[in-house]
Amino acid sequence: MQLSDVDLLDADRFLAQEHHEMFKTLRREAPVYWHDEPEGPGFWNICAYDDLVSVNRQPELFSSEVGGISIADMFAPDADESGASAGFDTRGVMMLMTDPPKHTRYRRLVSKGFTPRMIGMIEDYLRRRAVLIVDNVIEQGECDFVVDLASELPLQAIAEIMGVPQEDRFKLFEWSNKMIGADDPEYQGDPDESAGAAMELYAYANALAKERREDPRDDIVTTLINAEIVDDDGEVTRLSEFEFDAFMLLLAVAGNETTRNATAHGMLALFEHPEQFEKLRANREAVLDTAIDEIIRWATPVLHFRRTATADTTVGGQAIKAGDKVVMWHISANRDEAAFEDPFRFDIERSPNDHVAFGGGGAHYCLGANLARMELRLIFDEIVRRMPDIEMAGPPERLRSNFIGGIKHLPVRFTPGPRVAGTDQTE
Repeated sequence: MQLSDVDLLDADRFLAQEHHEMFKTLRREAPVYWHDEPEGPGFWNICAYDDLVSVNRQPELFSSEVGGISIADMFAPDADESGASAGFDTRGVMMLMTDPPKHTRYRRLVSKGFTPRMIGMIEDYLRRRAVLIVDNVIEQGECDFVVDLASELPLQAIAEIMGVPQEDRFKLFEWSNKMIGADDPEYQGDPDESAGAAMELYAYANALAKERREDPRDDIVTTLINAEIVDDDGEVTRLSEFEFDAFMLLLAVAGNETTRNATAHGMLALFEHPEQFEKLRANREAVLDTAIDEIIRWATPVLHFRRTATADTTVGGQAIKAGDKVVMWHISANRDEAAFEDPFRFDIERSPNDHVAFGGGGAHYCLGANLARMELRLIFDEIVRRMPDIEMAGPPERLRSNFIGGIKHLPVRFTPGPRVAGTDQTE
């Protein structure tokens, strides 16, 4: 592939899995690459591991707040001080689209919902849920892995953390699909459908907050509406309604989509590398932890995030001007030959495995990284133990997107087995 063949704006190239070859070419010939943009000024692409880590750890020089985190500018000229503009509401990613010290304030507030104690409290609950998720398909001998298995535990975890009744969890599934699937024919609809889904989630979150003020519980909604932080001047602050809505939407989408897609990619990788699947079946307890990190590296569900240079600088020897867009391609960095030995080998015992699927350190390192690892460990432990002969029954259907590496459907079959818990997962 030649540099002239590279087009990182064409979602069909990602759907066809051609992006890996494009990034191989870029890492070899132009690891900091300028890409023209038909309806914009163009953007730099950071494709090498070390360069991405460097950019990600300098928020003062590479801003999330100026222009947003997507390749296209997220702040229109008519944007109000909340970040919303005519036809587009950016609240769903406001925590991602801030820089320190504002981002630090947000993170300190919402991290109260992700303490080891909070995560530990739901681990036993999620372990039981993983049993029930497999129970609900084990007698059928076949299912859609994504819809019936991969999506369920992240949905139930987020529902539990947010205090959402389990019967409402599919609302989160539908809302998040509409918000991230704008380029995919299956999820495309009216142009306002994505914004409408966001507004429905905002309204739902506000209703939950109202309930928790009247009836506090041990969930993240109660934690967040009561969380207080004292700044350097001694001022006590809480999340505003706007900030609360923003975080709840981010939690619903990021906590659902990313882990669901990592699970689906992990299962597909095990199907495509049967010797690794056999190794996991034979020695599950010993290799599961390293397998989970390799699944996360292999999947890299969020393909890229964008920053904006705040001053003239250089990356990888390439001069970058203040105001230039800088796009960090995590999916490329996680296949960087200089950072990983034989990076296109799926190896469930890979160690060390310092992947950047959670952001590569810095202020924006994924707040839910430990939760995601726990969910993946629980569901794969249950699947491998109880469905050892699971196999593909048809090709995967991938999400058409150059932002989310998604799998929408993956038909599978397996030898039917008995239920264990004997109850439905919604009970």
